[in-house]
Amino acid sequence: MTDNSEPLSPRAKLAVTAGRAAAAVSRAAGRGSGSVIGGKVALRLDPDLLARLARHLDVVLVSATNGKTTTTRLIAEALRASGPVVSNALGANMPAGITSALAGGSDARYGVIEVDEKYLAGVASDVTPKAIALLNLSRDQLDRAAETRMLAEKWREGLSGNKATVIANCDDPLVVWAASSSPNVVWVAAGQEWKDDAWSCPSCGGVLQRPGEDWMCGDCGFRRPVPTWALNGDHVLDPHGSAWPIHLQLPGRANKANATTSAAVAAHFGVPPQVALERMYQVQAVAGRYDVVTFDGRELRLLLAKNPAGWLETFSLIDPPPTPVILSVNARGADGTDTSWLWDVDYTRLAGHPICVIGDRRLDLAVRLEVAGLDFRVCDTLDEAVRLCPPGRIETIANYTAFQDLRRRVGN
Repeated sequence: MTDNSEPLSPRAKLAVTAGRAAAAVSRAAGRGSGSVIGGKVALRLDPDLLARLARHLDVVLVSATNGKTTTTRLIAEALRASGPVVSNALGANMPAGITSALAGGSDARYGVIEVDEKYLAGVASDVTPKAIALLNLSRDQLDRAAETRMLAEKWREGLSGNKATVIANCDDPLVVWAASSSPNVVWVAAGQEWKDDAWSCPSCGGVLQRPGEDWMCGDCGFRRPVPTWALNGDHVLDPHGSAWPIHLQLPGRANKANATTSAAVAAHFGVPPQVALERMYQVQAVAGRYDVVTFDGRELRLLLAKNPAGWLETFSLIDPPPTPVILSVNARGADGTDTSWLWDVDYTRLAGHPICVIGDRRLDLAVRLEVAGLDFRVCDTLDEAVRLCPPGRIETIANYTAFQDLRRRVGN
């Protein structure tokens, strides 16, 4: 671990204090946790504060389009077997939010940091990570995010020459191309359910061939690397060929993939797979995701799905028909205001489910469901939707700000 004996400078201490005060005012005003505004104030007073706060930590960065909040939580839980951890557990994953989180970690040994895809290179430059976990890249926030190939190129440029060990998903061609510029890569076979952003070769533009689990470009020879870690059913296979059982309270194949990457990261920090996976069982929910709550006398399971890849994974873990489903979609700043991504989601997978639709953009979603040939009802509020749902636990699927709206309404 790096030396933590050097105290913060007076300027850095003032920045931390001012940031905490701004965050407290934000919370008192009911404007959320205050982590973002607190970080912005702190960084305005000391632009180098993020680097100073990370100086004493062994840092792992986690970035992806989907699954980074959950994977960050799993890695943090695993590393606590070896020492105290500071983490941006609530998902504030841009520099300001990360700065706020690290300001509370003066006694920590490890920093487990979720990073927005667009900020990965800059944050990696600031905090000198020991490891970087890369899970996937797919379309998201279409009005603000770069095309996925461009984002992969930014990762590739930012990782070139970085001394961190990159733990990367070898099943996503965009991730492989981005990670291949790094001198130290550990490949993990975590799977890739959503493939619609990775049919062309990111290296030359040719068409990728996908025989079975493998993929390759017949034009330039770019191909899937041989993994050293792998998800195999309900087990993690380590580099020695040993199979370790995955026991999670979090549902779905995607979370088994997250656990596999998390085990590989933990091993890099000296935590054995058995210990890491046992600790991951303690995680029951992540920032409200997967929570089962009681509302108006009914049980609701809260599920977040913010882009086509996320919706595809979520459909695979909900209970089968005739389980009722409530879908909620907004298009605010944090979601991206372009809702054309709805047409990329295969909503026919919800056939047989009673469906209610809510949210700011419920009519956009209603048109999409009508084209998919599904029966549904459009409702003005969650309360109305719950009353119209037939008996049984309700699967409630929402994109980012709609999910936060639901959590506030149900008191979660």
